[in-house]
Amino acid sequence: MAIAIDGPAASGKSSTAKAIARTLGFRHVDSGALYRAATAARVRQGGDVDTWTEESVLDAAQAVSLVPTENGFTPLLDGQNAEAEMRSENVTSKVSVVARMDSVREWVNSLVRKAGEEFDVVVDGRDIGTVVFPGAALKVFLVAAPGERARRRLLERLHREPSELEVAEETGKIVLRDEMDAKQSGRAADSVLIDTTHLAQVDQIAQIVELARKVRG
Repeated sequence: MAIAIDGPAASGKSSTAKAIARTLGFRHVDSGALYRAATAARVRQGGDVDTWTEESVLDAAQAVSLVPTENGFTPLLDGQNAEAEMRSENVTSKVSVVARMDSVREWVNSLVRKAGEEFDVVVDGRDIGTVVFPGAALKVFLVAAPGERARRRLLERLHREPSELEVAEETGKIVLRDEMDAKQSGRAADSVLIDTTHLAQVDQIAQIVELARKVRG
C-alpha cells in the first residue's frame, strides 16, 4: 500500500510522513532527499549551477544509493551518510534547478517506485500522487501559509523562535521557491487537501492516520 503526500516546500510533508509511517508500521520514502542527494553529488564535482546539464547531474547521481532502514530509506553518497551536506544552504539553493530536470525526475521516481513495490510506504515529495503513484490508496496534499512555513523551517534550523525579520527573509525565499516549483507541485484531483497553517502537527498526523486506516479497512 502506498500513501502519497504532496505539497509545497516546508509544508511539513517529511516530518508528517515519517510520523505516519511509524504509526502504521510502513516505511517512509522522502523523494526530496533523493533530489538533495543528487544535487549534493553534483556540487562535489564543482562548477557554477548555470553550467549544469542533466547528463552531468545524472552522472554525479551514480554515487547515490537508497538504503532501507528500520522505518524507511536513507540516501547515501558514496556509501556514506551525508545528511548535513544534503541539507546545507549550498545544496538547498540549487535543488530546485535539479528537480526541474526531466531525466533526474525519472531517475528519482524509478527509485521511489521500486521501494513501493517491496514495502508498504508513505511517500512525500513532488507529483507523488499524480505521477509517481497515481494509483496510491490515499493521496494527501498539505498546504500552509508561506509565513508559517518560513517560521517552521527556521525553528527547525535554528532551534529557537525566529525574529520577525528572519521570518520575513525566509518567507521571501519560500515564495520564490514556490514559483520555481510550481510545475512540480500539482495536486491530484482525488487527493485530500489539508491546510496546516493553524493545525498542530499531532492533529494533522492523527487526521491522515485515520484516513489511511479507513482506506485499508
